[in-house]
Amino acid sequence: MPQQIAVVTGAGSGIGRAVALELAAAGWVPVLAGRRAGPLRESAALAGGGAVAVPADVTDPASVDALFAEAAERFGRIDLLFNNAGTFGAPTPVEDLAVADWRAVVDLNLTGAFLCAQAAFRQMKAQHPQGGRIINNGSISAHVPRPHSIAYTATKHAVTGLTKSLSLDGRPYRIACGQIDIGNAATDMTAAMAAGVRQADGRIAPEPVMDAADVARTVRHMAELPLEANVQFATVMATAMPYIGRG
Repeated sequence: MPQQIAVVTGAGSGIGRAVALELAAAGWVPVLAGRRAGPLRESAALAGGGAVAVPADVTDPASVDALFAEAAERFGRIDLLFNNAGTFGAPTPVEDLAVADWRAVVDLNLTGAFLCAQAAFRQMKAQHPQGGRIINNGSISAHVPRPHSIAYTATKHAVTGLTKSLSLDGRPYRIACGQIDIGNAATDMTAAMAAGVRQADGRIAPEPVMDAADVARTVRHMAELPLEANVQFATVMATAMPYIGRG
């Protein structure tokens, strides 16, 4: 099979790095994007196989355009975007959340996801053979919130709308779009869960986590389907986390 090219955002650590390594092990060539050049280079070195690190700020339209232009120029096409970059933001009661902090989460989680999806869509529509796949990183919070997470939760619900619109608009061009909703993968972002996080009843309690490699294997499965098939939504979560029965 011809080389398959995957753009992975937020690839310097956590789920992004785990997905990049899994795809590379399966023969994909990952183009790794993120704000921090050092961790990106570490991810590329771990992935090997021609992986490329391209520092980029997904909230900046010019930076996103440059990222996808470089990927297309190097490899001639883009087969997959894993739209992963995001932030939780500091847990804050609604009445205390600063507008600047709200906007920072929206800019990264929603506007950044849109800009990357738009750039990938343009490339996938124009290339020959036409088509490709976009996988958006949603969250358990695309279904149910945690306390004091209004900005994160609102953006992850919005990502679901982004996924549905991309799926519909991509049909004429063989562009498939799906979403993976992840619960409690063990990363730097979830490190506090071992010590305890706030529950719906106000208690602070530790929560189980799962290996990020399990998420990566699921993304790989979604990515390797033929474009005639699509996992529209997948939920991968730590089995015993408080989601079923949350609240």
